[in-house]
Amino acid sequence: MSGRIAFQGELGAYSHQACQQARPDMEVVPCVTFEDVVEMTRSGEVDLGCLAVENSTYGRVADVHSLLPKAGLHIVDEAFVRVHVNLLGVPGGRVEQVREAHGHVVILPQCAGFLKAHGIRGKVSSDNARAAREVAEARDPSRAALASELAASIYGLDVLARHIEDNANNTTRFLVMSREADPSRRAENMITTFVFRVRNIPAALYKAMGGFATNGVNMTKLESYMVGGSFTATEFYADIEGHPEDANVKLALEELRYFTSRFEILGVYPADRRRD
Repeated sequence: MSGRIAFQGELGAYSHQACQQARPDMEVVPCVTFEDVVEMTRSGEVDLGCLAVENSTYGRVADVHSLLPKAGLHIVDEAFVRVHVNLLGVPGGRVEQVREAHGHVVILPQCAGFLKAHGIRGKVSSDNARAAREVAEARDPSRAALASELAASIYGLDVLARHIEDNANNTTRFLVMSREADPSRRAENMITTFVFRVRNIPAALYKAMGGFATNGVNMTKLESYMVGGSFTATEFYADIEGHPEDANVKLALEELRYFTSRFEILGVYPADRRRD
């Protein structure tokens, strides 16, 4: 093992799967909350942290987007994990015996069609892997968990139904965080993530965005969120394709800075090959 990487959830969670995919040689460390992942990484208890930021079906993970700008950490990698939802039950159990399926509030809508078709009630759990562990402990064939095959293997459960997600392209994006920034170019296709706050002048956001269009820089994400509970202070989180040292990116960021009161790069990292 070369170092430790923390994730939110229990062993067998999709975040655990993301860690195995992004850093297969590192020891995984489960944490209860996203804040715990950040604190353990920031304090040096672990070398890296892995955080889910968005799902192709559910949308963004709001807690993480508000947490990242103040985390004091740097994004050094991303991992796109294909989320296969499985119905896990006690050994020897059958789908027709299941009356309720436990899973995280994010995962329940991702397999709503299957649950409805089989007359199964969805029950909210704080974590999919925890749901699998509790189903294993209860030994009740009427209870099942919505989780990964990794969780099934860890907790000794049977896969009663495989890949039951409604969306065939169901994918979650994870970010790998480090205490140290790594702005070096490590791949041909790079992603730059930053946050900014526009100046209080007319059409500031429109003007700030103009530099990306005129310089041919593709912006793959732009999201806003309130700062400090204020309706007037809005911050933006953005992902663009390219490296800050690329000529066109450099020009676009220079123009952005002119119209912003705050600008901070959160990470420069290789684009995951699964991004396309």
